[in-house]
Amino acid sequence: MIFVLSGILILYVISISLLIYGFFKIKKYQKTDLKPKTSFTIIVPFRNEKENLPNLLNSISKLNYPTDLFEVILVDDSSKEEFQVSSFKFQVSIIENVRVSKSPKKDAITTAMQQVKTDWVITTDADCIVPQNWLLTYDNYMQQHKASMLAGAVSYQCKNSFLDHFQQLDLTSLQGATIGSFGIKKGFMCNGANFAYTKSLFEDLNGFEGNNKIASGDDVFLLQKAIEKFPNEVHYLKAKEAIVVTKPTETWKALFYQRVRWAAKTSSYKSTFGKFLGLIVFFGNLTLVVSFFLFLFGILSYPILVLFAFSKFVTDFILLAITNQFLTKTRIKSLLLSSLFYPFFSSFVALYSLFGSYEWKDRRFIK
Repeated sequence: MIFVLSGILILYVISISLLIYGFFKIKKYQKTDLKPKTSFTIIVPFRNEKENLPNLLNSISKLNYPTDLFEVILVDDSSKEEFQVSSFKFQVSIIENVRVSKSPKKDAITTAMQQVKTDWVITTDADCIVPQNWLLTYDNYMQQHKASMLAGAVSYQCKNSFLDHFQQLDLTSLQGATIGSFGIKKGFMCNGANFAYTKSLFEDLNGFEGNNKIASGDDVFLLQKAIEKFPNEVHYLKAKEAIVVTKPTETWKALFYQRVRWAAKTSSYKSTFGKFLGLIVFFGNLTLVVSFFLFLFGILSYPILVLFAFSKFVTDFILLAITNQFLTKTRIKSLLLSSLFYPFFSSFVALYSLFGSYEWKDRRFIK
């Protein structure tokens, strides 16, 4: 048993070390003084976001980018509350979502794409805040590199609570894995809150065809299709000035369902590396959980348990530290407590996602 657990942890450490190597392979990008040329349509699917949308639109109004080069399409997915758009210097419109599949968000983006007239589309979420040089940084990168799809970073705006700190560390690990996988040419994950691609690429890929029976995954499945067909045209934008900030969930229940929703799509990945890494991370966390109970029953010695936990902690900490420095540069909080709690939380989420249903936007989805 000890040899099996040790083997899993060795594979885990090697895999995370590869991601750490990949993280450094992606060079940070700094915008230049190039004159803006790229036209964008910002697509924002929303449902019952009356409190958050004004903040997003206000941040968009502060963008350092010509207003004639971008427009905003808000896609209302059967909100229970009505939202009125105020007057802005940029063009903004609200359209109703046309549901044709089991995925509301994919339907919303597909609905909006029918009205897109610009070359590029960039998606974000209603509860996000975009930085001032968001579009300008994307534009500068596009002018200097041949890309048809760009994935960007997302971070949380946290309050001083363990729930928020735990989510920040979790998201930081996901962002680190995302950047690292791009660095070793095995990109398989991104975040739809900061994701850009050309309209022509979306059409070449037939949109979300092939995975629209899965409720979530508007970002990762499209990314994996693009990498499979046009690997050299899919890039990661590692730029601080393009990091989008979003809100963490407000309750443990909401966090649990959110992570279940994210985990439920892993088995449908086209990326072999993505599936492999998902399994390694799951078994790496499960190994610590099993080791803890073996220790309680006197089967595993205390030094072995400490060695297992320390090996995983150090490896995780390196990836978290370098990613956190890129995302926020604020001190990592609740690291030890989160590291002890995370294997139990993550293992339960993964196991539940195989069989259980989850709630999202006041709707229940069954796997």
